[in-house]
Amino acid sequence: MKRIAIFPGSFDPFTNGHYDVVQRGCELFDNVIVAIGNNSSKNRYFQVADMVGIIEGVFKDNPKVWVQAYKGLTADFAKEVGARFLLRGLRNTTDFEYENTIAQANRHVNPDLETVFLITSPRLAAINSSIIREIHRFGGDVQDFIPFHLSALPSNSPG
Repeated sequence: MKRIAIFPGSFDPFTNGHYDVVQRGCELFDNVIVAIGNNSSKNRYFQVADMVGIIEGVFKDNPKVWVQAYKGLTADFAKEVGARFLLRGLRNTTDFEYENTIAQANRHVNPDLETVFLITSPRLAAINSSIIREIHRFGGDVQDFIPFHLSALPSNSPG
């Protein structure tokens, strides 16, 4: 049986930290699905369809990585795609507290789903998508924080 993991998130935008987790996840799993969910408590900055295409481009030479948008509960999506593992990155203890609660809820919804935490590489731990969006919103250079060139985004994507 294939070991399929989903790496869920809003990926708004997809960062070098996310890229690092996916690459490391590929060492542990047969396939990693970058699963772009819709967080109802967040307003998106970059469009989901744009981010799907960009992430697919980032991993175009890695057949182990699939990219898919989804709606609904992550634990239900895992069942739909046959994933038994949920991959998450942790930057600090605050992330752990938050992710631990979500892992427990996911396990309740889908008892066959095991959450695997990877500690973020130290050089990437200080940056998150919110900071990148804020820098970008005010015209700052975010290129060092993302694994794609901003020109890949449509000019009307932020919003």
